[in-house]
Amino acid sequence: MRVIGVLGGMSWESTQGYYRALNEGVKATLGGFHSAKIAMISVDFAEIEALQQQGDWNAAGDLLASAAQSVERAGADCLLIATNTMHKVAPAVAKAITIPLLHIADATAEQLQTDGITRVGLLGTRFTMEQDFYIGRLEEQFGIEVVVPDQPERDVVNQIIYQELCQGRIEDDSRQRYLAIIDSLHAQGAQAVILGCTEIAMLVSQRDTPVPLYDTTALHAQKAVAWALSD
Repeated sequence: MRVIGVLGGMSWESTQGYYRALNEGVKATLGGFHSAKIAMISVDFAEIEALQQQGDWNAAGDLLASAAQSVERAGADCLLIATNTMHKVAPAVAKAITIPLLHIADATAEQLQTDGITRVGLLGTRFTMEQDFYIGRLEEQFGIEVVVPDQPERDVVNQIIYQELCQGRIEDDSRQRYLAIIDSLHAQGAQAVILGCTEIAMLVSQRDTPVPLYDTTALHAQKAVAWALSD
């Protein structure tokens, strides 16, 4: 079994989900007392969030690149950035290490393709919904059309992520607001919706809606487990 490297803490609430999913995935495959071999660095999200708001992605990339090097030195054989938004600096992180970076958008897109999804809705931080690093990858590398909420809805989605989910708050009213936005994306022709922020699965799940949901945390972890257990 190869060692899975994880850059976590963005936020730590969702990193818990990664740790559980990785270990449960290995146990489901190998059985018994097996668990995942993991090397993890958990950063201080306050530092990252401040750089996001300042738009200083170069500094954020340098910070995560340094942390990724520490993960590699700890014995990791691959790397997961345990957040969708910070894949904006994935090229800088990948350049700083010699082990492969397993991209969260690729893991999601591969499952979408397997399921025959060609037009998908996307929920995430405003950076993920409005910038090209994520949407462009889905459209250009995988041929998947992406639909995002309108501006007022994007503001709602982003606010709930930062003011509630990243701080461990789960509110029923916010769940209903998200479900209404999911319904709106479906009405615009989205065959499914990507939960494109690792915290969103804390708030909504497939049991809440008939619209197919793609949990990026689960899919990213699934890809990592398959990679770690492959020959």
